[in-house]
Amino acid sequence: MATVLEAGANEGRSTDNTPEAVVVRFAGDSGDGMQLTGGQFTLSTALAGNDLATFPDFPAEIRAPQGTLFGVSAFQINFGSTEISTAGDQPDVLVAMNPAALKTNVGQLKAGGLIIADSGEFNKRNLEKAKYESNPLEDGSLAKWNLLAFDISKLTMESVKPFGLGNKEALRCKNMWTLGLALWMFDRPRQPLIDWLNTKFAKNKVLADANIAALNAGHAYGETAEIGGQVKKLHIEAAPQTPGLYRTITGADAISLGLIAGAQLAELPLFFGGYPITPASAILHNLAKLKEFGVTTFQAEDEIAAVASAIGASYAGSLGVTSSSGPGIALKTEAIGLAVMTELPLVIVNSQRGGPSTGLPTKTEQSDLYQAVYGRNGDTPLPVIAARSPADAFDCAIEACRLAVQFMTPVMLLTDGYIGNAAEPWKVPDPEGFTPFPAKFLQENNNPDGKVLPYKRDENGVRPWIKPGTPDLMHRIGGIEKAPDTGDLDYSPATHQLQTDARKAKVDGIANHIPAQEVSQGTPNGKLALVGWGSTYGAIHQAVRRARAKGLDVSHIHIRHVWPMPANLGDLLRGYDKIIVPEMNTGQLKTVLRDQYLVDARPLNKVSGQPFTIAEIEAAIEAALA
Repeated sequence: MATVLEAGANEGRSTDNTPEAVVVRFAGDSGDGMQLTGGQFTLSTALAGNDLATFPDFPAEIRAPQGTLFGVSAFQINFGSTEISTAGDQPDVLVAMNPAALKTNVGQLKAGGLIIADSGEFNKRNLEKAKYESNPLEDGSLAKWNLLAFDISKLTMESVKPFGLGNKEALRCKNMWTLGLALWMFDRPRQPLIDWLNTKFAKNKVLADANIAALNAGHAYGETAEIGGQVKKLHIEAAPQTPGLYRTITGADAISLGLIAGAQLAELPLFFGGYPITPASAILHNLAKLKEFGVTTFQAEDEIAAVASAIGASYAGSLGVTSSSGPGIALKTEAIGLAVMTELPLVIVNSQRGGPSTGLPTKTEQSDLYQAVYGRNGDTPLPVIAARSPADAFDCAIEACRLAVQFMTPVMLLTDGYIGNAAEPWKVPDPEGFTPFPAKFLQENNNPDGKVLPYKRDENGVRPWIKPGTPDLMHRIGGIEKAPDTGDLDYSPATHQLQTDARKAKVDGIANHIPAQEVSQGTPNGKLALVGWGSTYGAIHQAVRRARAKGLDVSHIHIRHVWPMPANLGDLLRGYDKIIVPEMNTGQLKTVLRDQYLVDARPLNKVSGQPFTIAEIEAAIEAALA
């Protein structure tokens, strides 16, 4: 492995020439089980104590034709003995299960990196599907990489022969054979995976034993076959961690747990109304398994019914939550306006994907910021929060619940496909460390002189929350403009002006109840600031760290509260000579910053469906300071 990684790993190299981090990408047909392989390799990596970040990359087609370029599924993991904040720029090792997987991924492999290819799949038919004119394993076109090609298909078939499986079922064990080899290469124990296989196939012992046999065969092949002097077992030490209980968590997992924690801190039952859509569906799946925590889940017939049911739940005294991605949020927009007008708490999770329309349903993008901040008819303000990583999504979900309950408003929580599907280690927090924010319901008439006043506002502009059916508190709310205090229908010019201003002032005032904006790295003034939001955090963090190590005057600011923005953000931004905003869209946060603070923010945009690399942001820093 020393030769394979001679160019240096993505995050650095230790003093004994062992890389501090290694990037491995598993790629194959969507039916080859690459996501399962990557997920289980991630589990073994977490158990080894390495820090890690993953990037699952799915094809958009439900089941593309086998062997085609657009049917390739990949899973990348960056793991090491140091802090890991991205899934890595370039793989050190590429496992390619067929020609299409090789063709779509090899261009990103580091020079001198290792290709492990299943030569059994490089037949004439598969080469033609991948648009190869000759076999790349034989024509010298892969000369700048180390190549290890052998017939994984045949070796897998031999390893599971005693179990009497048909050819199709036997070949499904290929991913476990490959995983066994990877576990040998990186000195990982097999027992946790064996335990997992026995649990997964508890009702079919033959399949469990066959997959375990394939896993063991792949491991033994690495141990005994002398597959090449350039490939040696590599042990990467555990990363230093603060003592505590850790688990690997995806963004979808973290949001689900955070929503439950937020509802518990608000002392409210949680109602989730959703409709399946990529990549948001996992939140519905997760919450449906957690009903013992006071969670009710409802899979509606469409997006509009999903959000309407959540609004109804909030009206009845629960914490209503709904979730979707950009196209579904567009369908929910009219109902979100109703929640703003009725001033009911509602959490809306937007797991962004490439757009417009159906766009890139399985790829990542940050192109819904305008939609979140501005994308409703009328003046319809609501707070917007953006999570920066899978683990951060837990805290952001709690914060979204807090703002919704305390300020009687819908709140939008932005994540994206990268955050939702990616995984990283998460230190399980102490529940005692969170401050409760119990919901307060009006219990008696707030108008001694007459009928209850559902729109009477407190010092923060917040109206009372009244459970329907509370004795003597009969009231009416709805989507037509309301008179101040009473909520009576009143769409006179003066009333609409007053109520529009009141709703805006309430949301604007939230800026006084959120933390001041901090500088993630660097100084509160200087030559250059990179301002980011959402999942660009890891790439910006590493790029700025490297640039500062070279002596460059650059700082990193990462915004969680996208709307309203922290009260000190404008003054902070004016302390820098130049501002660059890296984001996976055509410049949406950049435009908001220019609009709000009249600063000369410059865009760094990427809309390829793939996250930023560290190198791309490093290059922008150096160009700006040249």
